[in-house]
Amino acid sequence: MRLLFLDIDTLCPDHLGCYGYGRPTSPNIDRIAAGGMRFDQYFCSDAPCLPSRTALITGQCGLRNGVVGHGGTAADPRLQGSSRGFTSEIAHLSLWGWLTQRGLHTASVSPFAQRHSAVWFPSGLTETYDTGRGGMESAEEVTPVALDWLARHARDDNWVLHVNYWDPHTPYRAPAEFGNPFEDQPLPSWMTEDIIAAHNRLPGGHSSREINMWDDAVSPRYPRHPGSVTSLADFRRLIDGYDCGVAYADLHVGRLLNALADAGVLDDTAILVTSDHGENLGELNSYAEHGSSDYCTHRIPMIIRWPDSVAGHVDHGLHYNLDLGPTLAELLDAPPRPGWQGRSYAPALQSGAACGHEQLVLGACTHSAMRSVRFGPWQYLRVYHDFFHLWPREMLFNVAEDPHETNDLASARPEVCAEAARRLLDWHDQQMSGLRDAVDPLWTVMREGGPEHCRGALPAYLERLKATGRGEHVAALTARHGGELGGRSQS
Repeated sequence: MRLLFLDIDTLCPDHLGCYGYGRPTSPNIDRIAAGGMRFDQYFCSDAPCLPSRTALITGQCGLRNGVVGHGGTAADPRLQGSSRGFTSEIAHLSLWGWLTQRGLHTASVSPFAQRHSAVWFPSGLTETYDTGRGGMESAEEVTPVALDWLARHARDDNWVLHVNYWDPHTPYRAPAEFGNPFEDQPLPSWMTEDIIAAHNRLPGGHSSREINMWDDAVSPRYPRHPGSVTSLADFRRLIDGYDCGVAYADLHVGRLLNALADAGVLDDTAILVTSDHGENLGELNSYAEHGSSDYCTHRIPMIIRWPDSVAGHVDHGLHYNLDLGPTLAELLDAPPRPGWQGRSYAPALQSGAACGHEQLVLGACTHSAMRSVRFGPWQYLRVYHDFFHLWPREMLFNVAEDPHETNDLASARPEVCAEAARRLLDWHDQQMSGLRDAVDPLWTVMREGGPEHCRGALPAYLERLKATGRGEHVAALTARHGGELGGRSQS
């Protein structure tokens, strides 16, 4: 078995041609999808980067493994305590270690462990290659390392190569010489001047007036990345910048496919394309960020071309990213790790059978603190910290009809909110009953001063709101977040 694992950071499925996008961003990924299976409703259990990949590698959701944030106690896996043996619990959960124990040579080309001080991430890998810039890499810095590895190993049997591209991640950084193949392409039709004008009057981190999180500064190093969106022309710059990042990563995916073809092993290599999280590109007045527990942040692509599996099929079931380990276990006819929480979707790959979850419970605690429930056509959001957006306590969207979350139905459909809240409570009870310490890391984040990217930011942001004509929000933010008015920004 050979497996090329393409992990493209911040990749929105609805910006890929194989998911129906009208712009030609992804011809090489589309080619993989045509020969494999595309999963339409696939979600990271926890967002963004660090919580998502922790869930993927441990096979456990953030509430269980302890990682839900980007700072503080909840940015590290739970301490195992006195039960820790010669090796840690996380080593025994590791997806990489499980693959290695199956006799596979496992290698990763990624700066992720360095970026987040995630020293546990390489646990179980045979080889690791840190590309050295902590997630600020452009694809031309990653591809040569992967091509060198393939030149030495592509014809070998039994390997897994994980390649991590960052080009769609903020700041949008496709090289200038790549140009802009989308400058004459239509924009996503859901965004309008009226929506932008409404957003411009609202507060919030990474909102339309503060794409640089708390201000509208623009780095001369990243001219594709705007500081604010006050018109559709600005929105074009944002979308074109993001789409160029997607297309540039896809170009380099094609180079890896060509290397496999040149080695004569392309048809015999399983290929997996996925991401850690998606991106809000204006949804919920969040621009160029992935800081909420909403549909756009959690939904990720999953495309798998597996030998002898169904080709050209689309699966519409609900799946978590942490379902991958059990799926690979079933495909390889091996027992999964004890402690993995996911459910295998191998039957979908093998025969197109429906095998999704009835619901998914999702969480984000790095910018906001939120949990959400995805079931039926609904995405229900429960807000504990609003990233200074003044979002209501509950939001509800029919994402089957309104995937860009323009119409909050919470007040119109209280019975759906009640059902979703019950589902969230039942899930929470089940998760907490399996914990040694019965501590919910979401509340650890809140006790330690709130989400990492908000800590200490409010005083200066209130002054910016006054200076930019939005001072009417100061009283409401002070009432809601008065306890956060001390300290200085860590963001």
